[in-house]
Amino acid sequence: MMAAVVSGRGDTVEEAAVTVLVGTSGYNYPEWRGSFYPAGFAASKMLGYYAERFSTVEINYTFYRMPTAKTITGWDTGTPSAFCFALKASRRITHDRRLKDVDEPLRYFLDTARRLGAKLGPILFQLPPNFKKDLSRLGDLLVQLPADLRYAFEFRHPSWFAEDVYGLLRGKNAALCIADTGDGTTPVVATGDFGYLRLRDEGYSDVELREWSETVKRLGSSEWRDAFVYFKHEESGAGPAFAERFGALLSGRSRTENDRPPPP
Repeated sequence: MMAAVVSGRGDTVEEAAVTVLVGTSGYNYPEWRGSFYPAGFAASKMLGYYAERFSTVEINYTFYRMPTAKTITGWDTGTPSAFCFALKASRRITHDRRLKDVDEPLRYFLDTARRLGAKLGPILFQLPPNFKKDLSRLGDLLVQLPADLRYAFEFRHPSWFAEDVYGLLRGKNAALCIADTGDGTTPVVATGDFGYLRLRDEGYSDVELREWSETVKRLGSSEWRDAFVYFKHEESGAGPAFAERFGALLSGRSRTENDRPPPP
């Protein structure tokens, strides 16, 4: 079955091997007024404006505060039916308890997230940089994760980048989050039938974005059915511009007057 490449601008290209959803990490940033959002734009309208231009968003808010049913309902009603939310798992799970004895917060988090229905994308578990490889804790968590949802894991200590870890992830069809940060880049390894990329640089060139788009296409032709790509939020508003440009490169479009260059 043919899939479509979905760009940040909502364009589609037929006969592609992978469906790619492109967006940013978060959307509610006052600093984006004047670069992405119109000047003076109301915060209450930001999600709707964003969702008209991108197909997905990664929500970092859920890392700091467990989402309420009211919050989830607001996200759902404020976006189109095909929109997708990736949620960062609560810090209670990843940082406070470091994957140990997390039954209660995990159950609450997932039960609440399910209120998004078909709009729920992957759950991202981002581990602390000082959390070294612990196969037992990872394995115990994976066993608790319902099979009908998708999960990605961002490891920030290099000890996790090992075949035994990849094997555990593959057993759950969970994605190794491929993160490109100032501290380096995660190994580009496919462990699930979808990809999850966090591109955190604040100065991507067209050449670099094209290289990442080719990586997604390559793994999409052999490993992934879908890929989720999120650019960093920051004060300059470059993230949305990078996401738009990345979508254009995926769909084979050259730069047009509608593509905003990233702020200097």
